[in-house]
Amino acid sequence: MIEAIIAIVGIVLGIGSAAVYNKQRGASSSLKADKILADAKHKAGDIVLEAKDEALKVAEETRKLDDERRREIKKSEDRVAQREVTLDRKFEDLDTRSEKLRNQEDELEKLKSEVRELRDKQQDKLEKIAKLTKKEAAEKLMTMTERDIRDDMVGLISKLQTSAMEEAEEKAQLILVTAMERISSEVTAERTVTAVKLEDEEMKGRIIGKEGRNIQALQRATGVDILVDDTPGMIILSSFDPIRRQVARMALELLMKDGRIHPARIEEVVEKAQRQIDKEIERAGDDAAREVGVVGIPKEMLRLLGELKFRTSYGQNVLKHSTEMTQIAGQIAEEIGADVRITKIATLLHDVGKAVTHRVEGKHHHIGAELARKYGMDDRIVHAIESHHDDIEATTPEALIVRVCDAASAARPGARNISAENFVERMRDLENVATSFEGIDKAYAISAGREIRVIVRPQAIDDLSAIKLARDIATRIESTMQYPGTIKINVIRETRAIEFAK
Repeated sequence: MIEAIIAIVGIVLGIGSAAVYNKQRGASSSLKADKILADAKHKAGDIVLEAKDEALKVAEETRKLDDERRREIKKSEDRVAQREVTLDRKFEDLDTRSEKLRNQEDELEKLKSEVRELRDKQQDKLEKIAKLTKKEAAEKLMTMTERDIRDDMVGLISKLQTSAMEEAEEKAQLILVTAMERISSEVTAERTVTAVKLEDEEMKGRIIGKEGRNIQALQRATGVDILVDDTPGMIILSSFDPIRRQVARMALELLMKDGRIHPARIEEVVEKAQRQIDKEIERAGDDAAREVGVVGIPKEMLRLLGELKFRTSYGQNVLKHSTEMTQIAGQIAEEIGADVRITKIATLLHDVGKAVTHRVEGKHHHIGAELARKYGMDDRIVHAIESHHDDIEATTPEALIVRVCDAASAARPGARNISAENFVERMRDLENVATSFEGIDKAYAISAGREIRVIVRPQAIDDLSAIKLARDIATRIESTMQYPGTIKINVIRETRAIEFAK
């Protein structure tokens, strides 16, 4: 019982103590809160005071800036006003000067009119005194001047022409020699093989066959005429088509080597020879393009180029002639700044028309140009091919290079075989062209046709006309004749005064 009472008393004391503690603690918290609030109010007051001071300072600075800006604006307005006054004065001065200039122009125009009147009066007086009009006097003066300076003009023209020709010839020779010395090629000419040697007379009989069946089958399969009786120990092949002639030659050699000669075997061997020649043609075209370093040529044009391997012109192999020209043309194109690729392709294909001249009527350079145009080649290439002879004027650097290289390749020693009859005929044609002009006494072709000397009648041709005559003869030769290299036209005019003392 006592223990229970003690426990209850303890509980009551504990509760009371807690209540007292809580009350004291609450009073303490309230005091702290009041103190914090008071401090906050004090700090807020200080902040407000500082903000007011800052606002006053900002307002003062703003007022000062505003005053300064007003002063600057006032100064600017004063300057503008001053400029306006200055401009007004200048405009007034300009108006005054313009008025003075107008007055001076009027006075000048009056003076010009007076001068024109005086000049017209003087001209009338001079015409009356000289009994010549102004036009007649001008013509007479021009005639006198021309007569006085005619000799000087002749000398100057001759000097300028000589200087220009020397410089051009020296530079052209340098470029040609530089290009040609890099190209080393054989000078021996080639001929297409048109004869096949027989081992014995028995082989001739086997080729002819019983009642001529073998030779007829061979002619029918190859399209070539075969002559076996004209030359002992030889069979002559005759055809306008060099490819057919080559196929027939190869077929005959294969048949003689094999020994079995009959119509069925002949057809088989001819087909084999045709395939081999076709491969050789394609390989020759590809090799030629690869040798000169050009790509992009149509396949059809390459085949025609390969056919030129079996074509000769004046004993010169046309394919070798084309590749040699292409090497030289590439060097020249680099020297003068022309398009190297266009020049090389045009030079390589310039004679491609000769591959089909036995099938297509026309000149080979026109045919070649049409083929190039047909297969979509560049217009510059077409023009260069078409104009490498004299009937069409070359208008591009590439075309001129092709023409020069064609003449250089054909003119080198040993390149072509020209008969004596052709040589004499060319010399005679040169002399006839020169003597066809008026005022010419004699003409002589010398230096194997490289120069023609024209002797004129001095009474009919003066010095100035002689210069023009030389140019006219050169133009006539260029337009009517075909020749390798260049021809020098030397017009000679000589006046002799002969008198006898008695």
